[in-house]
Amino acid sequence: MDATAKFLKELQSEITCSICRGYFCEPVTIRCGHSFCRACLSSSWRNGAPAFSCPECRQDSQDREIPLVNRCLAELSELGKELSSKLMQSTEGQSHCVTHKKLFKLFCDEDQIQLCVTCYETPEHGAQKISLVQESAHKYRRELENLQIRLEKHLEEDEQLLAQEERTAVDWHGMIMGEFDKLHHFLMEEENLCLKSIREEQKASQDRLSQHMQSLQDLMQELQEASHQANLDLLQDAKQLLGRSEAVLAKQAKAVIPELREYPIHSLIEMFNRFRVDLTLDPRSATSCVTISEDLKHVKARGDWEVGTKAPEDCLHHYVFAKQVFSSGSKYWEVDVTQLPQWILGIYTPNLKRKRARNVASCTSVFLLQCVKKEGDYYLQTYPGPLNHQMKSPLSRVGVYLEYSLGTLAFYNVLQSSLIYNFHSISFKAPVTPIFSPGPPLPGTKPGPMTLCPVDSHLCACCYSSQ
Repeated sequence: MDATAKFLKELQSEITCSICRGYFCEPVTIRCGHSFCRACLSSSWRNGAPAFSCPECRQDSQDREIPLVNRCLAELSELGKELSSKLMQSTEGQSHCVTHKKLFKLFCDEDQIQLCVTCYETPEHGAQKISLVQESAHKYRRELENLQIRLEKHLEEDEQLLAQEERTAVDWHGMIMGEFDKLHHFLMEEENLCLKSIREEQKASQDRLSQHMQSLQDLMQELQEASHQANLDLLQDAKQLLGRSEAVLAKQAKAVIPELREYPIHSLIEMFNRFRVDLTLDPRSATSCVTISEDLKHVKARGDWEVGTKAPEDCLHHYVFAKQVFSSGSKYWEVDVTQLPQWILGIYTPNLKRKRARNVASCTSVFLLQCVKKEGDYYLQTYPGPLNHQMKSPLSRVGVYLEYSLGTLAFYNVLQSSLIYNFHSISFKAPVTPIFSPGPPLPGTKPGPMTLCPVDSHLCACCYSSQ
C-alpha cells in the first residue's frame, strides 16, 4: 500500500493544474511543455494582453490561440482520479484503531482525530463533539466546495477589476514627466531672465564707470587749461571749477565700489533644506573673545575683543567651532545674524592647498564670508576671494551650503533666496568644520548673539518685517 500511495502521489503531481490546483479538466500543453486546464489558461491569457506567457515559467509564447486538448493527458487524468478514489475507499475500509483493533467509524471535530466505538466510550472523549466519519467528511466537503465557489467569485471579480484598471489606468508616468517638463521650462525662463538682468546691470555699471572716467578726464583737461590762464581769467572761473571738481570726486565711491545685487532663485532654499543639518557649538572652542550659551546654539562677543591686522586664518581665537565635522555629502545650515553689525561665517579645514589666479598655489585653512560696517554702510567680503560689495541693507539670515565631493562652499541670503558668493573647485583633503565669529564688535556697542537656526526653522521675509 505504501508503494501504491507513493506512485499515486507522483502521478497526481503530473496530472494537477498549477493554476487551479485540481485535476486537469480538458488539459492543454503549450510550447514550453507545461500543461494547464483549458479554462484556466484561457482565463490567464486575457484578451488585450501585450504578450502571452506561461503562467508557470513566464516564458513568452508567440501563439495567441489556445492549443487543442491533450487527449493522452486527459485520459491519464481520468485514470489518476479513478485510482485515487479506489485507494481512498480501500484505505477507509482497512483503517483500524491500533489500540482496539476496530474500524474507525467516528470523527472528533475538536481534536481532529478518527475514533473507533471503544475510543468513544473512554472518558477523555465522552464529552467532545463526535460524529460519523461519513457525516464529517460530507460536512467538510460541502465547506470546501463553498470555499471554492467563493474563491472563484473573488478571482473573477479581481480579473474584472484588473481589466477595468488596464482600460481606465491613469498615465501617471506621462503626467509626472509632464510636470517636471513644466518645472524645467519655468526654471529655464527664470534663468534667462536672471542672466539678462545681470548683463543689463553689468553694462549699466560699466557705462556709469566709463562716464565717471570721462568726467575725470574732462576735468583734468579743464584744470590743465586753467593753469595756463591769466590771473583775472583764472579767478573768474576758479570757484565754479572747484565746485564742479568736488561734485565729480563725490561720485567716485558710488561709481567704483560695486553694490551687491540680489537675484532671487525660485525654490532655492527649499531645495537646500533637504540637506539641513542640526549644528551645535563646541564649548571647548570658547575663548576670552567669545562666550557660548548653555544650549550650544548662541555665541556672543566679549568686551576684551582684540582687533588686529592679521590674516583671518591667523586669528582662529576669534572663532567658535561646531561640534560636527563633515567629510562627505551635501550639508546645509543657517545662521541668524540679525543682531550683529559685523560677523564672520565659514569653514575650517587644515593644511589645504588651493590654486589661485595664474596657477599660483597658496595655502589656506579657512573660507569665509565677512560683514563689515564702515561709516554707516555695510559691506560683504570674502576670504580668500574678490568679493567686496556694499549692501542695500544688512542681512538677517545667512544660509551655508557645503558639497564636499564637488569642493563647493556657497553663501545665500535666505530671505531673498539669492546667492551671495560661491567658492568652487576646493580640493578638500581633510574633514571640514563650520566656524562662526560674532565680531569684531563696534566700539561703544553691545551686539546681540549669533544664532544657529534649528533644522525646522523656515522663515520668509514677512517673518522679519513684523519684528
